[in-house]
Amino acid sequence: MDTSWLGDLLFNPFTIGLGFGLIGAVFVWLRGCVKIRELNRDRRKLREHLQTKLEIDAVETERRKQEMENLKQERDNLRNMVQSLNQKPGRAELRQLQVFQRAVDVMMTKSPGFAPVWQMTVQEAEEEIVRAERGIIPFIRRMTGSSSPGRGPLELEQHSGR
Repeated sequence: MDTSWLGDLLFNPFTIGLGFGLIGAVFVWLRGCVKIRELNRDRRKLREHLQTKLEIDAVETERRKQEMENLKQERDNLRNMVQSLNQKPGRAELRQLQVFQRAVDVMMTKSPGFAPVWQMTVQEAEEEIVRAERGIIPFIRRMTGSSSPGRGPLELEQHSGR
């Protein structure tokens, strides 16, 4: 009789359904455990990958910061060099000389009577500088800023035909 009670219980539709349900639950639970293990493994890989990427980016960012600092320093050095070159004696004078030369070129093309008078004035100025280089008195005249020795402003205007 004992066997029939156990057989009735085991072959009861409720017990059979419960057994299939428990087997299905264990299968789903085992599958979930495997899936959790895979997800944890993937998470660790992604975390390591992210850590590696962040380290690489940090190194690259540091390199770019250093490069930017170097470029700023180079820019400041170049700016200082340009300022010092602009402040050297002769730079402003050379620029002014270029302006005057362009003005003279324009005047020669626009004014027909300007060229001969200009050539004579340049020749007189060259002769005066040659005389100034030879002696002390012309040197003093050059330093004091006096006009050419033989002519005043009125004589130059009369000579040019005005």
